[in-house]
Amino acid sequence: MKFLRKHWSNILFFTFLLLLIIPQTRMPIQVFVQRLVSFSPSEASEDERETIQDYDWILLQLNTEEANFSQSKGKVTIVNFWATWCPPCVAEMPSFQKLYDTYGDKLDFYFVTSEKAEKVEKFMEKNHYTLPIYIQAFKAPEQLESSVLPTSYLISKSGEIVINEEGAADWNSKKMRKLLDDLLAK
Repeated sequence: MKFLRKHWSNILFFTFLLLLIIPQTRMPIQVFVQRLVSFSPSEASEDERETIQDYDWILLQLNTEEANFSQSKGKVTIVNFWATWCPPCVAEMPSFQKLYDTYGDKLDFYFVTSEKAEKVEKFMEKNHYTLPIYIQAFKAPEQLESSVLPTSYLISKSGEIVINEEGAADWNSKKMRKLLDDLLAK
């Protein structure tokens, strides 16, 4: 008993490390930590914003139908590059789902992955997500290229990239909803 009282913090620390080594417990722990440290995404200042020049980008829906990003020209749009194996991607999905539930009919959402459709469908079903998922078949427009997952973009009606966020964020924050409402009103 003396040993436990004296070394409880070391035991707790090593138990935590052990749980991080085990694959079945590592992902949930990483997702939990990512959600704890996620803040609202940052808006780019107006003089730093890039504008999308080319909207011609073919994507495949999960049902293998083609969709062209050009259908979103002139609309407020969110593009998110993600993967099912990426803890920060998984961590921000619930906030995206809440945002989509509210704004799904007011703006365009693209959740883009390079994974196999079957794996993505299982993930979406398991988590009860209804987000519009696209498989990237062709290279994204130059302004939307990134090698970091997750990377998310908020694009205004005029094509300006208002947010370029790498890493997990809380997309369902009051700040984000106000920004979306402002962009939709323009």
